[in-house]
Amino acid sequence: MRDLHKPTYHFSSPHGSCMPFDPNGCIYWKGKFHIFYIFQEGLEGAITHHWGHASSSNLIHWTYHSPALAPTNDSPEKGIFSGCAFLDRDGLPVIAYYGIGAGICLAFAEDDDLINWSKSPNNPVIPEPKRGDPLFDVYRVFDPHVWVEQDVYHVILGGQVKPHNQYDTAYLFTSTDLVHWDYQRPFYNPNPQWTEAIEDCACPDFFRLDDTHVLMCISHTHGTRYYLGNYQNGTFVTESHHRMNFPGGSCFASESLVDQMGRRIVWAWALSQLPNNNDYFSVMTMPRVLSTDTTKTLTVEPVRELELLRKKHRKLPSFSMANETRTFFDYSGRTQEFSIAIESNECDQFGLIVCSSPNRIEETRILFDLLKSEISIDTSDSSLDKNVYRAFPIIGKKLPKKDIAVQTASHQFEDSVTRIRLFIDESIMELYVDRHLCLTQRVYPTLANSRMTRLFVTNGSITVHQLEAWEMSPLIYTDGA
Repeated sequence: MRDLHKPTYHFSSPHGSCMPFDPNGCIYWKGKFHIFYIFQEGLEGAITHHWGHASSSNLIHWTYHSPALAPTNDSPEKGIFSGCAFLDRDGLPVIAYYGIGAGICLAFAEDDDLINWSKSPNNPVIPEPKRGDPLFDVYRVFDPHVWVEQDVYHVILGGQVKPHNQYDTAYLFTSTDLVHWDYQRPFYNPNPQWTEAIEDCACPDFFRLDDTHVLMCISHTHGTRYYLGNYQNGTFVTESHHRMNFPGGSCFASESLVDQMGRRIVWAWALSQLPNNNDYFSVMTMPRVLSTDTTKTLTVEPVRELELLRKKHRKLPSFSMANETRTFFDYSGRTQEFSIAIESNECDQFGLIVCSSPNRIEETRILFDLLKSEISIDTSDSSLDKNVYRAFPIIGKKLPKKDIAVQTASHQFEDSVTRIRLFIDESIMELYVDRHLCLTQRVYPTLANSRMTRLFVTNGSITVHQLEAWEMSPLIYTDGA
């Protein structure tokens, strides 16, 4: 029987629960999108990390392939951890990964379907310094991201500032042959006004969008974030810092690719918010398109291909509300897309109540607070399951003492009309607002009738210019080679 919390139109692991479930090696090659991801399997009786592989031509129909990378008894690494895919100077796909206990390793594609990979005999090409090594306090060897610039290979390795391991940075190496790598310098300088001392720069993803450079990464304590800035002579000069996850949220370990249309598409691991990852599956966010505009922040939107999953369209003509809560019975469900445009008429707050039971003992509240310039997702009553736990750091030996039930992000309501797209898929929600904000939230309703949708406004009135909804069909999966 299907787990009722397992999402249907979000990419899910075929290996059950994975910890972690980072998307890695995202690449568009020969007409197909390829996602590699971390999953766990046994090696000589011990559980260790491998790379799984799935591909799609349309982001709707996915084919699971045999694992792409696995540790072996004769390989230097004890597990295959995070990394990336890139094209070498001959235009052929290469994987760079962090080999646990060894350092940075490479693997080369042996076929155009990217099914078979051969590991470099020179692995690890960047060895991990051990304690006592003179380089141990100089740089950290972790999560590689590789690109080619003027026929020279560049890689940044995520980490913290050595030797004290405080504040985030990445370390730059270069190579002319993918075998010999020279350490250059820290890739950027952290800004204590933007990040906390306990944060790091893990899963780095560096790319150019129009006239700006973007460094997208995570900190293990805060989740997905990004820097905007200017890349000059091997140094990234950061100009601004932005969060894509906020306390209580679950957007983690993002990675992107560029497709045939030039779109920058990103996935992230939607981290479980049950203790010990007690979901019986693991899931990623929907693929999102990143772009720039004049606001000096990234715009973020779901890929248009997902519209192919729409069915049972419902739409209401414009209407107004004042100081009330209204239930929309025809807009109920747990696999929904909503498109809403709301004009605020001097009100303090408005919002949505979703996945709500008739007696409201289970519900998730989405609040648009115009006075505080904030948007929040309140999961205090989302589930009767008392094991749900919503906080970073999730990954670690101990859970933090405080359960953060309300994910809150700042938002400037610069237009009188707020444009909302909300995706609900069983235990995951994605809230897109005005193309500049996306909040990812895991919820775990326990009641079969926690399906209702409500709209509310306090201390004023709103005009709803658009209220559309669709039920969403599931993704299609097949097993391949």
